[in-house]
Formats: sequence, C-alpha cells, structure tokens
Amino acid sequence: MRLAILTSRIRVEEKLLIEALNRRGIVFDIIDDGELLFDLARPDERWRGYDAVLCRSVSQSRGLAALHVLEHWGMRTYNTAAVTALCNDKLLTTLALLRAGVPTPRTLLAYDARTTVRAIEMLGYPAVLKPTNGSWGRLLARVNDRDAAEAVLEHQETLGSYQHHIHYVQEYIDKPQRDIRAFVVGDRTICAIYRTSQHWVTNTARGAVASNCPVTPELESLCASAARAVGGGILAIDVLEAPQGGLLVNEINATMEFRNSIAPTGVDIPNAMIDYMLGETLRCAQGDKSGRGNSGQGNSGQGDKSGQGDKSGQGDKSGQARQEAVIG
Repeated sequence: MRLAILTSRIRVEEKLLIEALNRRGIVFDIIDDGELLFDLARPDERWRGYDAVLCRSVSQSRGLAALHVLEHWGMRTYNTAAVTALCNDKLLTTLALLRAGVPTPRTLLAYDARTTVRAIEMLGYPAVLKPTNGSWGRLLARVNDRDAAEAVLEHQETLGSYQHHIHYVQEYIDKPQRDIRAFVVGDRTICAIYRTSQHWVTNTARGAVASNCPVTPELESLCASAARAVGGGILAIDVLEAPQGGLLVNEINATMEFRNSIAPTGVDIPNAMIDYMLGETLRCAQGDKSGRGNSGQGNSGQGDKSGQGDKSGQGDKSGQARQEAVIG
C-alpha cells in the first residue's frame, strides 16, 4: 500500500501517524496542501501512484475541496468528502443526527437578530450561540440574559463573516464540568476520554484535562448510531451527559485530534486508524478485481476486524527517509 497524507503542517498527531507508518514499513508521502495545484479537467497522474489519501489538513475548506477533487479523479479518501462536509457543518450534522433518531441537544436556526433573540428565549436562558463552521471551541457564546444575547448578535451581525449571519442556537446542557470525546474507527468505538474543565467549554484546546472514559454499552451504541448517521469512517464524537440522565451527541469531527487521548486510554489510536485504512482499501481493491466495483466507504464501517494490518515492517523504506527530512 502507498498512502498520501494531506496536511497543512506536521502536528503531534501527524508525527504519531508517521512513526506508526514507518514502524510498519508502509510507504507514504506527506503532501503540503498549500502546494496543491489541481487542473480539474486533467487529472494529475502522480495521484494514481497512491492507493489511498488520508486528509489531515488543518483548514477545513482546503481539505474538503481537495477531497472533492481527488474523489472526482477516482481516488479513495479517508474520510470521504461527503462525510467531511457533513461533519464540518454543525447544521448538517444536526440534521443527519435527527434524521437517524440520534439524541442531540435541541437546536433552533434563525437569520434575523430579533428573531434569534426570540429563538433563544424559546429555549430559555442560558443558551448557546455557535457558528455553523469551526473547531477548537472557538467563537462559542453562552448567553445568560437578553442584554448579553443582543450584544453578541450585534457583534456577529456587524463584524462576523457571512457564516455568522446564520444563527445556530442550541439549548445549554448543564453538564458535570466535563464532556466525552469518543473515537470511532469503522464500526468500533475504540476508546473515549472525559474532558474536564471549570470553564463551560470543555475542550482540550481550551485547557480541559483528559482522563479515561469507559466505553459502556450505552456509549458504544450511541456513537455507532452517530457514526452511521454521517456516513462512517474515522471520527471523533463529542457527547454530553444530560443532567436528567442519558447521553446526547453534540458534534462530530472528521479530522480528529488525539494527542491527549492515547496516554489516558492506553489505546494506540494511530495504528487503529492505519488498520482501518488498510482493511478498507484492500476490501475495495478486491471488490474491483471481482467486478463489483468501488463500493466506497459507505455506512457499513466494517474495516479490518483483525487489527493486524501490515505487521511485517518490511516494504519500501524510501518513504521513511523522505519523511524524516520533512519532520526534522
């Protein structure tokens, strides 16, 4: 197998993936998304040299555009453009969850600021305002009263981009100073962490502390349903514990970060990702040879159940030398 990894910069997660690929002797190239140039009508033949492309772009817009082009050219991608588009957009994620009957916080959508205030008061204070796109807990606002709501909305209307003129209003869940991030690879919830913080935004990028969260049957079932709802693949699912009991899916991430989750869970997340990609790519290649064609990732999320992958550590070592030069 030969893998292309699209990235904006080499973060801890990419270094961990590179180390795992090198240990297993899997050939790969790191491709800087800033250097991409696509002639849409003339597929670049260099992509035919790869069995799959893993998108690790920091930029959601760059990554999604590249996935659309590469899939148009017949490349297998992880995750697919369709899954990534759904997960990048909180509105589309919520609609997919509701369609599948997956419990999620009550959410209202409005455009006009005065109508949005009415939406907030339908839910009751406090309520949460979010941009429909974005990550790392940025630009979230918990509004505790009408004055705060009007002030936040005025700033969004005046200073925000066009995305901030679509007001995504979510009920505030009074969680126990933590949320859950669960990691789903294929059809398995491989591990989960609690993210604990005194701040209401419980995100490790904002200082939350990670600790192991047991994957209970309830959490496993919820996350499997949520993953199927958006198309499956390699996903991080953010879950809230409702004060009256029960779990709610809050958001789903298609380009997950996991640096803070390996130590507390004891799960080798990079190798689980590699196992899944190897299994899916091999399965689809065998399907092509037998005349069934490329079935795509689809919703089955089966992947490689064996967890073996390429353990030989052999293969072409040329990728290793190239990547050591890249990551210094």
